[in-house]
Amino acid sequence: MTFKAEYIWIDGTEPTAKLRSKTKIITGAPAGLDALPIWGFDGSSTNQAEGHSSDCVLKPVFSCPDPIRGGDDILVLCEVLNIDLTPHASNTRAALAEVAEKFAAQEPIFGIEQEYTFFKDGYPLGFPKGGFPAPQGGYYCGVGADEIFGRDVVEAHLDNCLKAGLAISGINAEVMPGQWEFQVGPVSPLEVSDHLWVARWLLYRTAEDFDIAATLDPKPVKGDWNGAGAHTNFSTKAMRESYDAIITAAESLGEGSKPLDHVKNYGAGIDDRLTGLHETAPWDKYSYGVSDRGASVRIPWQVEKDGKGYIEDRRPNANVDPYVVTRLLVDTCCSALEKAGQV
Repeated sequence: MTFKAEYIWIDGTEPTAKLRSKTKIITGAPAGLDALPIWGFDGSSTNQAEGHSSDCVLKPVFSCPDPIRGGDDILVLCEVLNIDLTPHASNTRAALAEVAEKFAAQEPIFGIEQEYTFFKDGYPLGFPKGGFPAPQGGYYCGVGADEIFGRDVVEAHLDNCLKAGLAISGINAEVMPGQWEFQVGPVSPLEVSDHLWVARWLLYRTAEDFDIAATLDPKPVKGDWNGAGAHTNFSTKAMRESYDAIITAAESLGEGSKPLDHVKNYGAGIDDRLTGLHETAPWDKYSYGVSDRGASVRIPWQVEKDGKGYIEDRRPNANVDPYVVTRLLVDTCCSALEKAGQV
């Protein structure tokens, strides 16, 4: 027997990487991840190699059922390696794996809120051609054909993610017409990142069938419209048990060069979105506060009430690399908690 394996990888396009994929026909009964073969591709066509030495290697790191093709077919997320099997320069997963292993004893977990915007014929879905819809206000978590656009795609995407076994935990309409959100987690750093990349691929692939494009542009419409982020919720074992650890983590993100170290890696175009307006903090100022969606980092009200829980980093763009944002948060916060003896 044979089955189809869709090999998915992250390319080297700058400033924002793209997803690529191609199909491998594998003979034999479907087996585990370790049984999947490595493969290759032309890196000169993906901004990952020069033409005179263009071979790159695909190493499977996560697989799941293919909800679109069905049957025994699978989706295979891959790391990109050089031909000597070392991590390619564009491979951000390898660095996360090292940091996640280093701080595994602290049991870090994440939930990422992925916002995105649908476009049709060059316009955000729900925007009249050459004009603008009613100002934002009724679209968020709305209902009705006058305020909600693209629900059929969203529901199909949700079903596909569930059939694939991804750790998707919810969906909702967002503040701008044609703008939506899905959430992944709470799970470990590598798991949330792997699942989010596959969920993004499924979003683009599902929208294809409706002749609609999905974008992670952090500011898809200039002016008085909300941007698109990837709010990142984070906790460790100590944070889930102690409010002191919550404060230590929140304060660690504002120390020294940390605010800029993080923001410059939180997605291209971040200064267009983090303006201090539209539920954001200015990109160049760090703040945290309880129930404050205008702060860089929000401590949910129930976390203060319960004296334990998690923090929400509201700065990452919709187009952020989840391998990078989770690595930075684990490294910064877990290092501070370790130093403070709060582990």
